[in-house]
Amino acid sequence: MPDLSRPKTPRVMALANQKGGVGKTTTTINLAAALAERGLEILVVDLDPQGNASTGLGIEAEHREFTTYDFLLDESKLDDMILETTAKNVSLIPATVDLSSADIELFANEKRSFLLHDAIRQPDMDRFGFDYILIDCPPSLNLLTVNALVASNSVIVPLQSEFFALEGLSQLMMTIREVRQSANPKLRIEGIVLTMYDARNNLSQQVEADARENLGDLVFESVIPRNVRVSEAPSYAMSVLNYDTASKGAAAYRALAQELLKKNDKMAA
Repeated sequence: MPDLSRPKTPRVMALANQKGGVGKTTTTINLAAALAERGLEILVVDLDPQGNASTGLGIEAEHREFTTYDFLLDESKLDDMILETTAKNVSLIPATVDLSSADIELFANEKRSFLLHDAIRQPDMDRFGFDYILIDCPPSLNLLTVNALVASNSVIVPLQSEFFALEGLSQLMMTIREVRQSANPKLRIEGIVLTMYDARNNLSQQVEADARENLGDLVFESVIPRNVRVSEAPSYAMSVLNYDTASKGAAAYRALAQELLKKNDKMAA
């Protein structure tokens, strides 16, 4: 498979949507696997206290001795925090429920919004050679999500193909605008990816039409279908690309990775 140019520095992308159940973690895991399949080195940062990305990538709770909480506070060595996963070329900093109290505990820290930014850009990270860092955000617009937006070059927004899908976007867009104005002026929206799409369903088609009409080129051409293989894969601690490489879900995430890489290649040119 032809490889597009590697970024000179890691591209940091937050996968964010304050609504739960939109396919955010699923997209994080499978996009990471699809990028890694092209020979790129990927780091997933699990910033969701539920730790679903950690479970989906094969890291059981008892093996999460050091987590993103330690990463934020610079309390442990990177070699202890960055773990290999079931997906080739995909590493992970896992999460546990400890993160759920981070908002309260970090609030008194003067650099509370920049902790993840500084952790990702510490000099010791360079030796790992990551090309892309994907941050799986919690389903809320809290201090953890703000940390992810401040740390990132761009945001990918998974959008479930269902009624009211577009309604919650305005609050996220407002938060992104505020982060741009206050802390990260270069933050951009990488794209909005339609998930759980059923081409036979009039509602899915209507949501797509509305999204493309209102958001134009911000919506990825690639859409993620409602696919049983995508749903089953996490229970086997695998990406859908590993679980069923010939499935429609695997093909969709490969297409999304290709589209994302082309977009970043054009911007770097």
